[in-house]
Amino acid sequence: MEPVPVREVYAGRIIRVEVLERPGGEHDVVRHPGAAAVLPITPQGEVLLVRQLRPAIGQELVEIPAGLLDHADEDALTCAARELLEETGYRHRTIEFLGGFFSSPGFTDEYVHLFVATTGSEPEAPPEDGIELLRKPFEEMVAAARAGRIRDVKTALAVLLADARGIGV
Repeated sequence: MEPVPVREVYAGRIIRVEVLERPGGEHDVVRHPGAAAVLPITPQGEVLLVRQLRPAIGQELVEIPAGLLDHADEDALTCAARELLEETGYRHRTIEFLGGFFSSPGFTDEYVHLFVATTGSEPEAPPEDGIELLRKPFEEMVAAARAGRIRDVKTALAVLLADARGIGV
């Protein structure tokens, strides 16, 4: 592929917007550092979820813990473990890679790394401010994902991938 001329039109705290000049017109691209998300499962077979306000959509969402890959010294697994502890107060006992996805490749290069973790029975710290911690049975989450009732794609995909591997059963 030939190099495409690029012009940066915005640089913010998290994202940059570039305009790619291509035959047939320009294409706006949002450059994003990526993210890591973790499906935490307790010894009781419950998924730990966080309810938080998502300003971009003006609504609260129930989702698995996740965060940006915005620490230079941190890989995706370390980010997922950190976010689990910060957002829920639970520490992982085991953690493994599930997969990943491009969130919306038509306009952004954001890639989300998905992990699954086992946790202890009880939290070691309080959840982050502004977050409500929820616990749902894994099988209930699988049924919700299969029925299309989980509105957050990283949560739905992590649950389905874990179920397909027999994790959480």
